[in-house]
Amino acid sequence: MTGIPKARRVATAALAAVLAGGVLAACSSTSTKSSSNSTAPAGSGSASSSGGAIKKGLKVYFIPKDTQNPYEVLADKGGQKALQELGGTVTVSSGTADTAAAQLPSIQAAIQAKADAIVIAANDPSALCPSLNKASQAGIKIVAFDSDITCGTSPNHLFINQADTKTIGTSEVDLLAKQLNSTGDIAILSAAASATNQNAWIKYMKEQLVKYPKMKLVSTVYGNDDPATSLTVLQGLLSGYPNLKGIISPTTVGISTAAQYLSTHKDVAAKVTLTGLGLPSQMKKYIKDGTVKSFELWNPSNLGYLAGYAAASLASGTAMQAGATFTSGSLNKSYTMAAGPGELSVVLGPPTVFDKTNIDQFNF
Repeated sequence: MTGIPKARRVATAALAAVLAGGVLAACSSTSTKSSSNSTAPAGSGSASSSGGAIKKGLKVYFIPKDTQNPYEVLADKGGQKALQELGGTVTVSSGTADTAAAQLPSIQAAIQAKADAIVIAANDPSALCPSLNKASQAGIKIVAFDSDITCGTSPNHLFINQADTKTIGTSEVDLLAKQLNSTGDIAILSAAASATNQNAWIKYMKEQLVKYPKMKLVSTVYGNDDPATSLTVLQGLLSGYPNLKGIISPTTVGISTAAQYLSTHKDVAAKVTLTGLGLPSQMKKYIKDGTVKSFELWNPSNLGYLAGYAAASLASGTAMQAGATFTSGSLNKSYTMAAGPGELSVVLGPPTVFDKTNIDQFNF
């Protein structure tokens, strides 16, 4: 979850509309395909801003951080749903580890398959750039989502940001501060140390902590979006910092792993407050048993769905330039690409805070 520390002007969808649709629950393999010969749905989602209809038969490669992360699986399924509606196909391809090296073969496979677009959640901000540039030179449109690439102007690409980067980082600190009365030692349990989205959020977390002088960040650890590794570094935090009062985990794997541990160690849970970014489906029981008071996230399926529509629009002739617009099917929104240094971007919408008052309303 995701190289984004740049200010952007964006057209933002309201989260209430974004969360209106249901989420497909399914798992993804290293190479899976979903196809449909149906026509695109009537309405704004079936045309690109170039004035023509979305092309049929588009081939789009979705390259997640890995194929086993539940968050990434939901996002990929959202992309598959979008291309099904548009009469295209999605191939989900990546490794099982959150490394750039694991993603490189999938980029090459997309080039060999003459894909129309690549949608990628980058495990490294720059290591993928040479391969993605080759894909771009072969005529493949590049869309990053969740975790951006920082390749400058080559390849030219669009970034689908799940929420405003600064807002994600600052709001997580504010959530924890409210629960801790703005006092105590805290730590961050992140994903991969090279993840552009995580590092961007952490940057803003540290800036926001200046507003809370009695809260001290004592350590940042990395679980690599792996449950076993996340548990190991969590236990290291708890033993290394006996006065720890709070943990922010801006990753669905990290926060669910930490919540599971705290739920079975009530003495520790009574001393340590946990928040971050999580899936309501995974965190509901920990909210209800009091292990976690609140956390936040956006709808990952809608993030992938929007990325799928963006990729199809670009592959159908929508100009990749600031001010160009594309529509988004069942999200019922028109998105305008905003300029950024070396990139273009749009924002899905603001995150939502989940707690006991609303957790039953969400199933993703």
